[in-house]
Amino acid sequence: MMEPGAPVCNTCGEAVGLKPNGELFVACHDCNFPMCRSCVEYEAKEGRKVCLRCSSPYDEHLLDDDADQKPPGSSQPTMAAHLSDPQPKDVGIHARHVSTVSTIDSEMNDESGNPIWKNRVESWKDKKNNKKKKVAKNNKTEQAPAEIPHEQQMEDKQPGDALMQQPLSEIVPMSRNKLTPYRAVIIMRLVILGLFFHYRIMNPVDSAFGLWLTSVICEIWFAFSWVLDQFPKWSPINRVTYLDTLSARFERPGEPCELAPVDFFVSTVDPLKEPPLITANTVLSILALDYPVEKVSCYVSDDGAAMLSFESLAETSEFARKWVPFCKKYEIEPRAPEFYFSQKIDYLKDKVQPSFVKERRAMKRDYEEYKIRVNAMVARAQKTPEEGWTMQDGTPWPGNNTRDHPGMVQVFLGNTGARDMDGNELPRLIYVSREKRPGYQHHKKAGAENALVRVSAVLTNAPYILNLDCDHYVNNSKAVREAMCFLMDPQVGRDVCYVQFPQRFDGIDKSDRYANRNIVFFDVNMKGLDGIQGPVYVGTGCVFNRQALYGYGPPSMPTLTKSSSSSSCSWCGCCSCCCPSKKKAELDASELYKDAKREELNAARSFEKTFGLSSVFIESTLMENGGVPESVNSSTLIKEAIHVISCSYEEKTEWGKEIGWIYGSVTEDILTGFKMHCRGWRSIYCMPPRPAFKGSAPINLSDRLHQVLRWALGSVEIFLSRHCPLWYGFGGGRLRWLQRLAYINTIVYPFTSLPLIAYCLIPAICLLTGKFIIPTLSNLASVLFLGLFMSIILTAVLELRWSGVSIEDLWRNEQFWVIGGVSAHLFAVFQGFLKMLAGIDTNFTVTTKAAEDAEFGELYMVKWTTVLIPPTTLLIVNIVGVVAGFSDALNKGYEAWGPLFGKVFFAFWVILHLYPFLKGLMGRQNRTPTIVVLWSVLLASVFSLVWVKINPFVNKVDSMEIAGTCISIDC
Repeated sequence: MMEPGAPVCNTCGEAVGLKPNGELFVACHDCNFPMCRSCVEYEAKEGRKVCLRCSSPYDEHLLDDDADQKPPGSSQPTMAAHLSDPQPKDVGIHARHVSTVSTIDSEMNDESGNPIWKNRVESWKDKKNNKKKKVAKNNKTEQAPAEIPHEQQMEDKQPGDALMQQPLSEIVPMSRNKLTPYRAVIIMRLVILGLFFHYRIMNPVDSAFGLWLTSVICEIWFAFSWVLDQFPKWSPINRVTYLDTLSARFERPGEPCELAPVDFFVSTVDPLKEPPLITANTVLSILALDYPVEKVSCYVSDDGAAMLSFESLAETSEFARKWVPFCKKYEIEPRAPEFYFSQKIDYLKDKVQPSFVKERRAMKRDYEEYKIRVNAMVARAQKTPEEGWTMQDGTPWPGNNTRDHPGMVQVFLGNTGARDMDGNELPRLIYVSREKRPGYQHHKKAGAENALVRVSAVLTNAPYILNLDCDHYVNNSKAVREAMCFLMDPQVGRDVCYVQFPQRFDGIDKSDRYANRNIVFFDVNMKGLDGIQGPVYVGTGCVFNRQALYGYGPPSMPTLTKSSSSSSCSWCGCCSCCCPSKKKAELDASELYKDAKREELNAARSFEKTFGLSSVFIESTLMENGGVPESVNSSTLIKEAIHVISCSYEEKTEWGKEIGWIYGSVTEDILTGFKMHCRGWRSIYCMPPRPAFKGSAPINLSDRLHQVLRWALGSVEIFLSRHCPLWYGFGGGRLRWLQRLAYINTIVYPFTSLPLIAYCLIPAICLLTGKFIIPTLSNLASVLFLGLFMSIILTAVLELRWSGVSIEDLWRNEQFWVIGGVSAHLFAVFQGFLKMLAGIDTNFTVTTKAAEDAEFGELYMVKWTTVLIPPTTLLIVNIVGVVAGFSDALNKGYEAWGPLFGKVFFAFWVILHLYPFLKGLMGRQNRTPTIVVLWSVLLASVFSLVWVKINPFVNKVDSMEIAGTCISIDC
């Protein structure tokens, strides 16, 4: 490990090292410009034998020493060693993680800082590549079989070597006793489906051909959707992390902490819709993390430029001075005060310090006073002054016009700012509001996240980024450590683009009426994807590798070329598994990683056309281990940060196209993760025993449907874009086929609404017309239908067995699949086509009619919206169909009851799936509105009487005969 204060090379950032005699290696004795031996050797081979600073020629005997006699102290230092180097006292508030990697001195740049700087960047990359080649060559030599006896090798091993060999995480495969029957039933179900469709197609119903054809088309689509959903769950896995090993490896006593820095992104828009107190709890939970404070920076994006958000964040930074030391002193969970103090548990459990009760009471009182101050701000913000908001110094608030305002960056906490009540350093807290001007496309949340990527790269440039929605607080203070067990593992983390955590929610009713928890998706589908190429990105609770956001490919894979694109394997993501002759060329991952970066950037012709016109930001993208470049003037960082969030910065660049969050869909999360997987990255699904993050979810029916509508609309937008998984990403062969099936499923599921609505109408039509979609069943057909139903049930049971999901969660998921399919998904399909093909953006408004303040009061709010019309219609039609069917059976006698059974069964299947929707319309449990009862009884009675009196579905001969017998009766 590099000692603090040891000189580092100004070209590659590595330790300068020592000569064989133990003296410091000095390349130029005239100016003592620090440069390592490897860089000098490379310069000499390239014909440049003069000092880069003073242009004095090197000593011709400088490189005559034997390079193999380098002492161990000259080995490559880790990133944490770079970060631990002492920095000048005037380095500024934004430069805590100042890296020693630099290009050349500032006096070598021209006025714009571009031409000379670009030449030095290319030189830096070439030298870095050369050094990596040598390191890889040495590693190969070290890995060669040695003649030293195995016993002696074991004796010579140091304790640190054994620690480095211990895994930070492990894959726990599912038991064969659970997976083997599960896979067998899937294959059996696939075979039965084939036989079922053979029977259905070969046995049409001539008397109801239209109904039969519609039902067959619907069933084929359902089978296709099942295949897309089922087979990505073929190889589910679990993972376990070892936090003690992580701490022992990177937090050694007496040595600088080597854990990687993390930049946190919190996004908010409208503080009146997203309460500042909720955002503040998220921020406080981040600042109080169980992670080194110098490694944490929290960026809050205010995309609405609201003064309320700014003032509440300032108040939050003051309260953090008390809250953070309290959390760390007593190790409380969760570290969001609103949720900690509202827990209905024994808060004294495992607490042994006598002062805890007293300090907890004082902290609760301080938090309540803090809440009152924030609530007062919210009350004042309800009515905007005519002249606009004014700051405390009397100047107008820059964001008074939310659509036309400059960019704003304000640092609230940092190493030279306020400290906590115990005098300890606090993590950084930075407010960011990007510039907005009329005539520019701002791309909503995706644009705000990309602005945070650039600001954070300029100010802190942590190698990892964790993004959270404003209502998702940190529920597990060790969540970041869980992610680092994957990202900092040299074997696992190299090809990992992000670590996704499951979403968990507070405030949902016990029965989870509308499947808000999404348990089946997060505990079944995501585990299955983790066994392929990794889970999809779900928009929050995700730790990114910054390099993956910059559009680079994984280190273990070469850059995509036309020749490699046509010969790569789609299952493994590279051609080495299928082409043994190419394996040797892929052994040196570090070399390929650097070559890939150089080729990808050269393909873009210039850094500026890829990343934008900011030399500071571009230089930060070349630093794999993060950190702010040493050559950057810290006094200009804020100015540079404001520059990179300007409206025009992204023009004619790759932002939103190939780098950062991808534009083109309201569900930018799916699109962003898809692009990363297409480049060959893999993702990790991390499910710690204590949920890492918790958020809030809309629990009333209308809000839930509109949330699903937005997700489905994003899927339709991706389907109609160039990024559709049906045709995008085949060139490089890096997206595995099962992963592609999963992505196809995420973009075609809204279209299931069309066959689903048709299929839900068929039972009612059959009951009203007396026809059916299935002919009289033979014994073989009965066995086939029974086998299909049994395979469906067995698949569900065995899936529950290996996933641990309850049958109630599975049933709620099935119910809401139907509810969302016949409502929100249908509207999303039409809205998506109108938006993408005709340019018409349709918005569905929701109006609140009533609300209650009791627990889960929001669950019973009635919000009427057009999305409710289709499922309401289906319910009424099927209920009326059941009444009509029974009335018809009563008229016809005993023979009609047999055919009625199958029709009523399917009608009840529809009604049972829509039952939660019916309860949502009725309001509070056990209190059905009188008007609903009256209309239901009236409709059913009227329709039944009309049915019995008119009976329109009998043939004409029977009708005439009946009329003849009744003509003499005086009615």
